[in-house]
Amino acid sequence: MQLPRVLLSVFLVCLAVTDNAKINPIITEEKLLWIGGNAGEVHTYRIPLLTFTTRGSLLAFAEARKTSSGDMVAKFIALRRSTDKGATWSPTSFLLNDGIHTDGSNLGSVVVDEDTGAVMLIYSICFYNYHCSPASTMLVESLDDGLTWSTPRNLSVQLGVKSFIPGPGFGIQKRLPPAKGRLVVCGHGSIEGDGVFCILSDDHGRTWRNGAALKSIPYNQPKQSLDFNPDECQPVELEDGSIAVNVRNQNNYHCRCRMVVRSLDGGETLPVEELVFDHTLVDPVVAAGALQKAGVLYFTNPANSHLRVNLTLRWSLTDGRSWENEILQIWEGPSGYSSITSLKGDYTEDRKHIFVIYEKGRRDYCESVSFAKINLYGGI
Repeated sequence: MQLPRVLLSVFLVCLAVTDNAKINPIITEEKLLWIGGNAGEVHTYRIPLLTFTTRGSLLAFAEARKTSSGDMVAKFIALRRSTDKGATWSPTSFLLNDGIHTDGSNLGSVVVDEDTGAVMLIYSICFYNYHCSPASTMLVESLDDGLTWSTPRNLSVQLGVKSFIPGPGFGIQKRLPPAKGRLVVCGHGSIEGDGVFCILSDDHGRTWRNGAALKSIPYNQPKQSLDFNPDECQPVELEDGSIAVNVRNQNNYHCRCRMVVRSLDGGETLPVEELVFDHTLVDPVVAAGALQKAGVLYFTNPANSHLRVNLTLRWSLTDGRSWENEILQIWEGPSGYSSITSLKGDYTEDRKHIFVIYEKGRRDYCESVSFAKINLYGGI
């Protein structure tokens, strides 16, 4: 039976939109997932992460800071879950609880193994080494779509003891050579011994080892303004199989903009020859979001050289070598850390959408954590 002419026309238009149309995004839905202000046992929600599971559920994580907005406070790790692509969300549950420890859980990266369906949340404890020792890299895992989680596993037995916080954002699973199937999680070290470091697993997260490093200068020594100090970062796999790591430029070395460094060997090394400073991506020194989807590289940050305001979505058709002139302003006011995800699938709706989680406020960027669903072609 042939489709009626009107329905056939609509079908063809949908295909054209997702395959050939110019990106012209609009926000189609936005929800506040967490609001701070000393509600209950939580003062402030910060450091939001977002991912899809292999079964199509959305998982949102955040640090639930108990007594203030500062880094050095006791925390819960908060989770909300959506099975309808963000339309509705479960109540908040707490995966981890620091108790009264003020150098406890620090997020962190979430990585999904698409071969096994496992969701792994990797975080740090004792990162600052002020009130507990030694520093450790920890992992909790869900094998049932984020419903239940394992007992924390200390990866420092394999990685050694060092101050290392993954992300914040997501880790990747290599889908192309070299090192197809490898899990790659990148993050940064302590304030003096800073730099970008990656950890790798070639057995679906059972064992981990240290990979690439891009160390600060001077390394493991106090820093001054304008020193080379790569910090929080987000890796993405490009279409040639290389990994681009978008990096916070902590001390504004060379520019008030983002660093980008590429690994050509699956996260084993980050050669300085592959390091560039992206002057288009002006940045107030903050963690940012990046995502590669269907040949397009997306990026979110507060697009301002000094202030955490003006959360902006940009996109590149050239793997970040250049950026389109058009932008989408997600929020003009105070805004901080952000993360992007999308659902991998063949459905038209999945190809059209990306999802952003970010810190949002009216007077201060850490007043709330918001979720935005974006139709990439909705402005047509």
